[in-house]
Amino acid sequence: MWRKAAGAALLALAVGYFYHTNPDLPEQVLQYISLPNPPIQSEPSLEQVISTAWDAIITAPARQWGRVAVGVNACVDVVVSGIGLLQALAQDPGMGRDHEVLHSKEDLKEAFIHYMGRGSAAERFFADKEVFQRIARAAAEYPGAQLYVGGNAALIGQKLATYPQLMVLLCGPVGPKLHEMLDEQIIVPPESLQETDEYHLILEYKAGEQWGTTRAPQANRFIFSHDVSNGEMSALETFVASLDEFEPDLVVLSGLHMMEGQGKPMWERRLKEAVAAISDVRSAVPVHLELASMTDKDYMNSIMQEQVMPIVASIGLNEQELLFLSQAGAGPHAELLSWGGIPDVGRVSDILLWVLEQHGRSDPQSEADLTRIHFHTLAYHVLATVDGHWANQVAAVAAGARVASIQACGLQTIDASKVVLRAPLEFHSSHSEPREKLSLNPAEPVTMWKRHNVTFHLAPVLVCKQPLRTVGLGDAISAEGLIYSEIRPQQPIL
Repeated sequence: MWRKAAGAALLALAVGYFYHTNPDLPEQVLQYISLPNPPIQSEPSLEQVISTAWDAIITAPARQWGRVAVGVNACVDVVVSGIGLLQALAQDPGMGRDHEVLHSKEDLKEAFIHYMGRGSAAERFFADKEVFQRIARAAAEYPGAQLYVGGNAALIGQKLATYPQLMVLLCGPVGPKLHEMLDEQIIVPPESLQETDEYHLILEYKAGEQWGTTRAPQANRFIFSHDVSNGEMSALETFVASLDEFEPDLVVLSGLHMMEGQGKPMWERRLKEAVAAISDVRSAVPVHLELASMTDKDYMNSIMQEQVMPIVASIGLNEQELLFLSQAGAGPHAELLSWGGIPDVGRVSDILLWVLEQHGRSDPQSEADLTRIHFHTLAYHVLATVDGHWANQVAAVAAGARVASIQACGLQTIDASKVVLRAPLEFHSSHSEPREKLSLNPAEPVTMWKRHNVTFHLAPVLVCKQPLRTVGLGDAISAEGLIYSEIRPQQPIL
């Protein structure tokens, strides 16, 4: 293009020179001379259109939270290359195999390969304390290993603390290293402080990374720990006792998944105690429950049915947790073993509706409190809410999608050249009839539909092409969605 422009310019100069020296130059010669047209502006990419639209639709709610209490799991994350650490532990590649509880380095290798091949996140308890400590030392000494704030509660607290107007209370097992890394705006009760830190090992892998015959379809991580304090939710009573004095507008609870590896007698007892504790606060303030990876269907059923889920107002979860929840409760599409790629929007919608109808308050006469589910997966997010209970959900789901892009790329704002749209441009409101065909409009990138008295909002995610860190994305997404959410006061039923 520049060669043509330069040539045209030179030709114009030459003609001008001859015209000046020879005024009788025939005018028709000039008809063959044309200066280059101005460069045509290229159309903005879909990623640019969506990013610009987000800036317009992400607006603060009319009534914002002032004080948020978060508990109860907290730790220090040691983040390393999964393949690199396993090779340093003298492990060879092989076949993947899932393990509900890890007992050896071999179990760790097999479980890591199992989930790496699927590109899925997972979290497991490592039963052998001594072996875990040896692995933890090797991880901390591995070249490039990084230490971060860890644990869903601490990560959500850290994200909330980036908003200066919020006061954040964090309860959990906070050791000296973690306390040093926490935002100074976070209040930690003295009873939550302990002499040693709990460590979680995060084995990351990149999209396309290969070990033996296993290739990762997308970037993700495998988490494991031998964490008794968080595993027993030892900070729960401190957390609840702190609420009277702190007087929060919102309570965020996480860490239930940590109890799964402690055995049924222990988690049955602690779940009942957790339910009793949460019941003491639920009438005054909404409670959001952040779920995480679990494998015990009996445990999930206890959380879902007669125990925790009906007494919280909101939950956050990813695609694995949503499908496992349906499998445990014989819900829609429970026959699926896995999603097999980007989860089908219609199937996701079916399961979300089922949860709110079976375990939530879609029936106004129900005694359940659950009215909101924030679902997130790599390519898109969905917020499902029972009508009349929540406001500003367009902004909330878009804010969650935006922070996923920004945090994964390690940036302050969206760089359209570093992200890619993977969400489906067309999808259905349900996998079964009756269903509505829907489409994604990049200029208005939140798609809404209704089923019965539940409203769904879908926002696409601009997926980071080369993510710097995947740990804590779900926690940041849920925290950001809550910041932009507004709960509507309910009139008592007479």
